[in-house]
Amino acid sequence: MQQNLNYGYPQIFWVDGCAEASTSCPSAPPVAPFPPPVPDRRKKPGKNKERRGFDFLVIYLLLLLAFAGMGLSMFRIFHLEKELAELRESASAEHIPPALEKLIGQKESMKKEERKAAHLTGSPSQQGLPLEWEPISGHAYTSDIQYRDRGLVINETGLYFVYSNVLFRGNVCDNQVLTHIVYKRNPSSPGSYVLMEDKGINYCTGHRTWARKSNLGALFSLRKMDSVHVNVSKIALVNFEESKTFFGLFKL
Repeated sequence: MQQNLNYGYPQIFWVDGCAEASTSCPSAPPVAPFPPPVPDRRKKPGKNKERRGFDFLVIYLLLLLAFAGMGLSMFRIFHLEKELAELRESASAEHIPPALEKLIGQKESMKKEERKAAHLTGSPSQQGLPLEWEPISGHAYTSDIQYRDRGLVINETGLYFVYSNVLFRGNVCDNQVLTHIVYKRNPSSPGSYVLMEDKGINYCTGHRTWARKSNLGALFSLRKMDSVHVNVSKIALVNFEESKTFFGLFKL
């Protein structure tokens, strides 16, 4: 059966609902406005030039400061090398520069001021107690410590090491008690104060020559104007050779 293909397509019509004036139509939605223009954030040429000029100025100042520091360091090194060369020349010529000589002199004077010591040796000329001593001859000396009235006078309060050595000897042994005492005095305090004491008994036998050594030494806190002295029980039994009997002190 043959089908008829000659048929027409259906017609399409657009219908406007608001064609009639009496019909109310909704208003069209508002149209969004265009976005505001983006501001031009590019820097102006004038400001860029000012910024660059300021940066160059800072860099220039930093470089200038660095070069100045290098120059000062080089000058200082040159000056030190010059002083070292002068010292070498002075040493080779066995001559001490005045400035260095003055410095050495000051150090020596300081050492002398700080050295408070005395070493006294036995004196054969005795006239009673306390014992008399030799302050100058032989090994004896005094440095910033005064020997007066058979004793050593302290001129500065401090800690001192005090020592005394006495050699007793005799031809007959009678075993008398041998006493060796170191004591101090002070004008502001009455009496005396024993610092060290040694007593010897049974030091010999028979009727033979004998000898006994007594040695004392210790640290003491001494005041200004203290005077330190030495006593013995038998002056006639003391050997006053400077290497056998001596007395001294020094400040720590």
